[in-house]
Amino acid sequence: MSNKISYLLLITITLFSCGQKKQEVSKPNVLFILVDDYGYTDCSVMGSKYYETPNIDRIAREGMLFTDGYATCQVCSPSRASILSGKFPARHGITDWIGAKTGEDWSNTGRATKLLPPDYVDHLQHSYTTLPEAMKEAGYKTFFAGKWHLGEKGSWPEDHGFDINKGGWDVGSPIGGYYAPWENPNLPSGPDGENLTMRLAKETVNFIQHHKDTAFFAYLSFYAVHGPIQTTQEKWAKYRDKAETMGIAETGFEMGHFLPIRQHQDNPVYAGLVESTDDAVGYVLNALDKLGLAENTIICFTGDNGGVAAGDAFATSNKPLRGGKGYQYEGGIREPFFIKVPELGNGQRCNTPVTGTDFYPTILELCGADLKPEEHTDGVSLVPLLKGESLAERPLIWHYPHYGNQGGQPSSIIRLADWKLIHYYEDGREALYNLKTDLSETNDLAAENPEKVKEMSQQLFKMLEEMGARFPTQDPTWTVEREKAHRQNIIDKKWPTLEKERLWMLSEDFDPGNDWWGSKITID
Repeated sequence: MSNKISYLLLITITLFSCGQKKQEVSKPNVLFILVDDYGYTDCSVMGSKYYETPNIDRIAREGMLFTDGYATCQVCSPSRASILSGKFPARHGITDWIGAKTGEDWSNTGRATKLLPPDYVDHLQHSYTTLPEAMKEAGYKTFFAGKWHLGEKGSWPEDHGFDINKGGWDVGSPIGGYYAPWENPNLPSGPDGENLTMRLAKETVNFIQHHKDTAFFAYLSFYAVHGPIQTTQEKWAKYRDKAETMGIAETGFEMGHFLPIRQHQDNPVYAGLVESTDDAVGYVLNALDKLGLAENTIICFTGDNGGVAAGDAFATSNKPLRGGKGYQYEGGIREPFFIKVPELGNGQRCNTPVTGTDFYPTILELCGADLKPEEHTDGVSLVPLLKGESLAERPLIWHYPHYGNQGGQPSSIIRLADWKLIHYYEDGREALYNLKTDLSETNDLAAENPEKVKEMSQQLFKMLEEMGARFPTQDPTWTVEREKAHRQNIIDKKWPTLEKERLWMLSEDFDPGNDWWGSKITID
């Protein structure tokens, strides 16, 4: 069977239900776990010495860890659309988080930026055959839980191939927070104090239990670790003490182009939120073990953009990567990226660059379904890598002609082999980095490699033109004086406030108010 992993189709796995009844399974199940705003080093297996994530680490240890795994955008909605469509944002048209201001509306927010972001598509297009629709065609029962953020009613999960939708709707943040009561038209609030993240895990397990006798595709899309960052007093105390033991730096931020950027993983509230997410992952993994399904279940794990180092909740640091969510640097786009396939690629690391569009064809091939190259246009199957083989070298591109809320600049990016080129739309300049020798992107090699810059730039814009990309335009109201004044105000007022908040969260007297876990509110 050409380009298929035949053992996944031919082996018969004997499972035992609660009544010890034997049953045969011919197709592998699929569990896809997506964590929102999850940074490259937000789990210990990726290098964190502060966050504790034994369950997420387990997926990486038992599967293949892709060291150069990427989201397709530095913010959420575009990356989510890419996973489900197999298309880069420049092609599917969702180039910013849905709800972000564009054009003159952006200018009226008072950001004092040089350009006006272009309009973008505001929903996942119905003309696409999405990954869950392809899985349904292959005989799978499909389930979605958590954050959707890919359109209003009429473009919810159930409108794009999911049989069941628990919690997916218009917005991208947990309205009401992570502890009940919350507000979600597709997930009734639990008893006061119920944890939303664990609730989504329990809904997923309930689905799996009811469909353990049929092949299933379960898509668990946590709202965590998006703001508002919240945790329990117990978890806060644990990580406050841990930060103190590790040594609390006197200052926590450095000024970026527009906003201060967090330099240390020492936020005890965020650390507690990360751990509660790991707890929820563990709940689902343990259920697969107890149900006897683990050895016939493919698990994919990733995030939709970099960790929030600036803007929003200023919650984490992605070092050694530069920047974070919203940024054109590696900290904005590089992600934990794990695929666990029973008996395949276990415990291995792969440094081939891969991205979110690759999940669609990879999952289809692993499940023995026909590929749909006319749909997953910008993805390739990673099955050869999982088998220890190689892929042909290919360019990966990113297109974010927006500013966002975190301080990144409108830009487009191309990566080819170890080289990464960034094109900036404010002034047309281009930066070139060698990621093999300079992962932190501190040494711009453009001036030393003009031919490489020209070659990669031409390839980037040829691809963008073919995809129908949209570009920003000049803001006629912009002045350099206005922008400088805005930035100075951030330096004089916002930065000192962030430093005080950081130390307050790390103090023994930290008390966020009536609901202990109340902490930081964000707008996206």
